[in-house]
Amino acid sequence: MTNEATIFDTVLLIGPIGTGKSTLGGLVSERLGVPRVGLDETRFRYYAEIGYDKEQADELGKKGFLHLYRYWKAFEIHAVERILQDHRNCVIDFGGGHSVYEDDALFERAQRALAAYAFVILILPAPDLDESVRLLNERRGEVKDGDFDFHEHFVKHPSNGRLATHTIYTRCKTPEQSADEIVALVEQRFSRDAIQNETGASG
Repeated sequence: MTNEATIFDTVLLIGPIGTGKSTLGGLVSERLGVPRVGLDETRFRYYAEIGYDKEQADELGKKGFLHLYRYWKAFEIHAVERILQDHRNCVIDFGGGHSVYEDDALFERAQRALAAYAFVILILPAPDLDESVRLLNERRGEVKDGDFDFHEHFVKHPSNGRLATHTIYTRCKTPEQSADEIVALVEQRFSRDAIQNETGASG
């Protein structure tokens, strides 16, 4: 039987920078006939709710992107929680940092926020993580602050894998093909659960 608390009407796309989440979000939303919501496009409104200081962020950014990234983390989890409160029956694509949390307490908040969702779909270039890092470097160029490699960190950090319910690999596929794969996954799950619910009701 399906847990009645499970959320089936909203698809969440997570994954590293440059994996095509926004593009896929638009394609999947068109195919499913629901709105697309981009967390990167709305995040600063949510950050402001808990005191985001743009001047402080700008000063930290001058020291290096890693300083800014660390400042963002508490704001990012708040934005995740709030966007899920505000939006249902849609496709939401996360920013690269919105599903990676080095702090255990922040990660636990992310787990709680995403726990009810049937479709938390991790987008990666390839099953091999080193190959994924290489492909992202080829597509987007290196994203580094000193020795800290953001592509490698986002690809290999365990947060994404622990939060995801499914993984889609995009290597050697067009965005349209990857979007079709996501839609097929959603429709298959809906069909399977409808059959299970009907069987349970008749039993």
